[in-house]
Amino acid sequence: MPTTLVLGSQWGDEGKGKLVDILAQRSTLCCRAAGGNNAGHTIVVDNTTYDFHILPSGLINPACTVNLIGAGCVVHVPSFFKELDDLERKGLTGVRERILISDRAHVCFDLHVAVDGIVEDVSGKKDGGKGKIGTTRKGIGPCYADKVARRGVPFWMLVSQEKEGKGRWEGRLRDLEKGYRRLYGDEALGGYDLEGEDYRKTLSQYVIAQTPLLAAASTPAPPPPVANGVVTLQERPSHNILIEGANALLLDIDHGTYPFVTSSNTGLGGVFTGLGGLSPLAFSTPGSSIIGVVKAYTTRVGSGPFPTELTPERDGGDVHYGEKLQKIGREFGVTTGRRRRCGWLDLVLVKYSAQVNCYTQINLTKLDILDSFEEIRVAIGYKLDGEELDTFPADLDQMDRIEIVYKTFEGWKAETTGCRRWEDLPERAKEYVSFIEKWVGIEVKWIGTGPRREDMVTR
Repeated sequence: MPTTLVLGSQWGDEGKGKLVDILAQRSTLCCRAAGGNNAGHTIVVDNTTYDFHILPSGLINPACTVNLIGAGCVVHVPSFFKELDDLERKGLTGVRERILISDRAHVCFDLHVAVDGIVEDVSGKKDGGKGKIGTTRKGIGPCYADKVARRGVPFWMLVSQEKEGKGRWEGRLRDLEKGYRRLYGDEALGGYDLEGEDYRKTLSQYVIAQTPLLAAASTPAPPPPVANGVVTLQERPSHNILIEGANALLLDIDHGTYPFVTSSNTGLGGVFTGLGGLSPLAFSTPGSSIIGVVKAYTTRVGSGPFPTELTPERDGGDVHYGEKLQKIGREFGVTTGRRRRCGWLDLVLVKYSAQVNCYTQINLTKLDILDSFEEIRVAIGYKLDGEELDTFPADLDQMDRIEIVYKTFEGWKAETTGCRRWEDLPERAKEYVSFIEKWVGIEVKWIGTGPRREDMVTR
């Protein structure tokens, strides 16, 4: 059975949830590999809007019978249950019977949320505010830090002692609290209540060992055995697997714009570390694909470099286009509600992302937001001190000094909202899409033309 991976190619908010929703209609196993409830995927079905954060978006489709939060994730338990409650209030049924958490995923405590806010406030006072990362304040960074420092609490530790008292996990949490109080002081953590962090009784039904599940679902079946000259069929779970990336490549802890990144591996590598048991050979199965989701322009939430951002300082002549993108595209973060920074599509960035993540197809989203633009620019090169760079640089000091090489397109000035066929798109819109496809060297298979599930051109 095929395996499909959907990854964000820019700084997140590309619109991954909509494609995942469409693909989940023919999937039986949907997985999250990394991150926590700092992700935000929006899906609109029958005029009802569903927001997903830690839960896999496959839950919206009853046919997707298994939805797994993998070992690479960190889970804030109150938020996990709040999301389930919200889905049920909006009429989705059976969601609690279709969600699982890896026993190797880590618990993100309220303590981590409190510490995240403290750290962000402290960082915001450095270098005139330039040290501020712009986190979601969901506790994700501190939780991953404790995990890497080998002092975190994985779910197996929490649920295995359900009948034995609090034991080891409680001792670890108390040690974490003492350490953070020594570091930041009692006043900073004054509102934190450790006694409210016991989630054992509510969680055990959801926690499983993920490796046998994924190994059975993703390893290509061996040739059927032959008995007395007759081929016999083997019993084997058969799953059409869908893997839902969170955040995006330029927020990856290793390959993103460090230190203005998230705390997990958000790219292809994080899929295999976060979903232990998943066979790399799964992607060689016919029909499998690695899809990069690319917004038709570029946005970013929080601090960090953004070469094509439309601001008075960087590109004063086009700043009105940035304001227009923000307004028409309703560019506010699903998780934080913060205004997204807006700019032109950056194909240098997208090509770098494709090189890291090995995309086989692209989903171009929000093309309709550009419908009223008189002209549209696309970044096709970076120059540093007069010389063209051959890749997206790691050096943030260089990022501040680069000159952008743009290609300008005449806008199509026609409505694409709701288009479902390639033939229905305006010629100039098709030229824009075809240029992206040719420049990056990857097929643009899907084109988003509106917020609804059905607003999608499939080529």
